[in-house]
Amino acid sequence: MGISNKYVMVEDHIKTRIHTGQLSNEDKLPSIRDLSSELNVSKNTVIRAYQELEGQGIIYAVAKSGYRVQTPRHVVSQVTQPNHVDLLSLCKEILTYSPKREWLATGSAHPNIDSPAIKTLYAEIGRHSRQQSQIPSHYQLPPGNTLLLRHLTKISQGLGVEVSSNDLAVTHGAQQAISLALRAMTQPGDIVAVESPCYFGNLLLMESLGLKVIEIPSCPRSGMDPDLLAQAVTKWLIRVIVVTPNFTNPTGAKMPLEKRLALLEAAQSVAIIEDDVFGALTFDETITPLKTLDKRDRVIYVNSLSKMLDSRLRIGWIAAGRYQAEIEKLLVSDNMGSLNLMQSAVAGFLNSGKYKQHVKRMQREYQTNVRMFCQQLSRSLDAYANLNGRYQLYCPQGSFLVWLSLPAKSDSEQLYQQAKALNISILPGTLFATEGQYRHCVRFSCSNFLTHPDWKNGVVKLAELIHHQVNR
Repeated sequence: MGISNKYVMVEDHIKTRIHTGQLSNEDKLPSIRDLSSELNVSKNTVIRAYQELEGQGIIYAVAKSGYRVQTPRHVVSQVTQPNHVDLLSLCKEILTYSPKREWLATGSAHPNIDSPAIKTLYAEIGRHSRQQSQIPSHYQLPPGNTLLLRHLTKISQGLGVEVSSNDLAVTHGAQQAISLALRAMTQPGDIVAVESPCYFGNLLLMESLGLKVIEIPSCPRSGMDPDLLAQAVTKWLIRVIVVTPNFTNPTGAKMPLEKRLALLEAAQSVAIIEDDVFGALTFDETITPLKTLDKRDRVIYVNSLSKMLDSRLRIGWIAAGRYQAEIEKLLVSDNMGSLNLMQSAVAGFLNSGKYKQHVKRMQREYQTNVRMFCQQLSRSLDAYANLNGRYQLYCPQGSFLVWLSLPAKSDSEQLYQQAKALNISILPGTLFATEGQYRHCVRFSCSNFLTHPDWKNGVVKLAELIHHQVNR
């Protein structure tokens, strides 16, 4: 039995003890050393199992004291009926750009653009802009700028995706790529399986296309539950599965290899859209993408430069396998072509060789930002007795997103309004589901975190707001 199976065995052992009453709410779990000896497994296996159980909200860690059984709270642990999405009005209110200076700007998931590479990028855009008047006007038809496609292929291959330039098409960001894939494979009223919690942009797409969604519960550390996906695929006629194995938005979950393989098995013949926009921002080793693991040509791979360079570029790409011709047809019929200027300019920037260096810089910077933010927020929350030990803060292994889970009766929408009044931006958990399941959760973005007194004071003030919210 491999280590991956062993940690599942340890998980099942603890769950059984809880379900049979051998362990009750707030009971202390066996130490890592004791359980390792009792079950004859390594300490790393026990640690992995405890981390998974913590991510599922079954246990929680107590500083310098080990783990305890989590008091029951609102945890999504089963698949619900297919739902229509109705999030547009809420999203428009919350996502409206504010020109005000924010003391703690953790709401927006835009990347940090304060780097030498981004300055080079915009100089390249300026140069290409001046050249446009010397070039006859024409449309950039799909699949896209040849030089850009060549570099996007190299980027994809560097992430473990086995593709050639002929397999890709350039899109207006990853959002359009997912939209095109859904349009190519579904009709209004069809069912799509998504992670729960799920990126609100994907939920809005379902709403605009008249699709129903089934929300598959996902661990904030390791992503979508393959067993529950298998149950849903058996019970309902699911047309497509949309999943982000690398650093799910909002939780930052990274799906381990064994879980990716299990997901492919659970999907049966259902098509899968793999959203990999955060894949390059890993803090450790890259895990083989679903696109490469899949041997049945079910996976459509989607990526963009929005999280690595600048969201305003709107440069994404798609490798859709047998659906590629239909997607290129939709690209032509929708736009009659793409943005010549942006594609040629970004291709020129990528050709300069500065992209790889920029990626490494941002990996280091975001890892530091996430660690510092989590340390400051944990310290500020722990200062309140009503919060100490009653929240879970999920610090990812990549990207710049952090997920906070508060006691069940907390209201993140109310917290959002209170924080907004103090020029603090956050995103309430209700954006990431169709039935308000995550009202007790908050998403933060650490992309622009600064070691500045304003940020530190903002974290302290936010913790005070959370303290009063939980104390209601």
